[in-house]
Amino acid sequence: MQRDSLDFDVVIVGAGPAGLAAACRLGQLAAAQGRELDICVVEKAAEVGGHIVSGAVVETRALDELFPDWREQGAPLRTSVARDAFYWLPSAHWGVPVLRSLIPRVMHNRGNYIASLGRFCQWMGEQAENMGCHLFTGFAAVEVLYDEHGAVAGVATGDMGVAADGSEKPGYQAGYELRAPYVIFAEGCRGSLGKSLESRFGLRDGADPQHYGIGLKEVWNVDPAKHRPGTVVHTFGWPLDNRTEGGGFLYHAENHQVYLGFVIALNYENPHLEPFAEFQRWKHHPRIRPVLEGGERVSYGARAVNKGGLQSLPRLTFPGGLLVGCEAGFLNGAKIKGTHTAMKTGMLAAETVFDALQGDEPSPSRDPAAFQQRVEDSWVWEELHRARNFSPGLHRFGTTLGAALAFLEHNVLLGRAPFTLHNRKPDHECILEADKAPRIDYPRPDGVISFDRLSSVFVSNTNHEEDQPCPQKLADPGSPFERNLPTWDEPAQ
Repeated sequence: MQRDSLDFDVVIVGAGPAGLAAACRLGQLAAAQGRELDICVVEKAAEVGGHIVSGAVVETRALDELFPDWREQGAPLRTSVARDAFYWLPSAHWGVPVLRSLIPRVMHNRGNYIASLGRFCQWMGEQAENMGCHLFTGFAAVEVLYDEHGAVAGVATGDMGVAADGSEKPGYQAGYELRAPYVIFAEGCRGSLGKSLESRFGLRDGADPQHYGIGLKEVWNVDPAKHRPGTVVHTFGWPLDNRTEGGGFLYHAENHQVYLGFVIALNYENPHLEPFAEFQRWKHHPRIRPVLEGGERVSYGARAVNKGGLQSLPRLTFPGGLLVGCEAGFLNGAKIKGTHTAMKTGMLAAETVFDALQGDEPSPSRDPAAFQQRVEDSWVWEELHRARNFSPGLHRFGTTLGAALAFLEHNVLLGRAPFTLHNRKPDHECILEADKAPRIDYPRPDGVISFDRLSSVFVSNTNHEEDQPCPQKLADPGSPFERNLPTWDEPAQ
């Protein structure tokens, strides 16, 4: 297939915190040395931030390094955390406040900011454009391009105007080839190109399997009388049992809005468990429901999160490219945060690539291996090392004992435990067969506090043409009906 080709010095795949931090840092370095760099950021959403599930508590450590004057520049981080509450929910009817002294220090949020991550990425995108970066929104990178030596040479964007059967519709437009000596992959958790690179270059050799969770989130406009700006609430316990990792959160942001959600680890045992339904019934708990009563849900979203931590990180470099942010798995599961680590790895990738572009013509191998050492020498590595036992501990010992271990490790040993736990069992191998697990009777949504899937998708800001190819393709189209349904009651349904 003949595609138009555009050449750049650096191509960045994904306009999330990691990709945009990389673009901004490259722009800063080029300006400092009076160089001109052609930097391209390709983003599948129609606008920057369009596919970011809004609502996060942001630690500003990386932002302070990237833009020390971010407050003066108008970064949309205006609600600092004023109250940090943690509740254990032993049942559907009551919750127990957890003393701050008993919460692992790593989970404290004073000094952080409640923000819309979508708006924050929009602001970051504006900074990148002001530095001369090219932002190509509405283009999904669907293929990695390689040169004759097997090194990454760029990416190709998807064709537009293709019917569901693969035929070309009126207005068809072939994708573009975006070529560069170095490509920074910042697609986020389970990025399709990143997974193909891990397989091609054996990046996961020697690492623990990556472990995942599903995060479901809503934004609500609430009664101003119930709004407490700067309040952060986390819960654990009900509706999950002790063997299922997960918990809920509720953040009071600006403009009488709250961001609330629920995260469930995907190594759960019961195939009848439905993460969406668990989230909906969690909202009815007396610690949560009163905040929502009289309010209105305005948006819904869901995304995968990686929670394997340090032991699950792949090798980060390969000829012609680097993995950054959640593409590699830099989320800190103990903090339930990944924006600051994503940004820092993007910045380190930018510095590595900029140095590589300073020399003569890039060698055929073009392996930016120095990035691996930069990350290992950074505070990101130190932070993940201190948190390395959090997720494996919860999986091995359950929520109660796992939380006790986290307290011991972070409040007594200060993250310096003399051991490292591993979780070498992939998530999908943890699930029981359907006839060996109890069924769960979920209540019907009331349409006021809890909702069904259809109405949730309606407010999710996802739009597509009916006659377009499905982006998700099963390796074996028959497996859901022939194997998954009779054996595990098809958890994906």
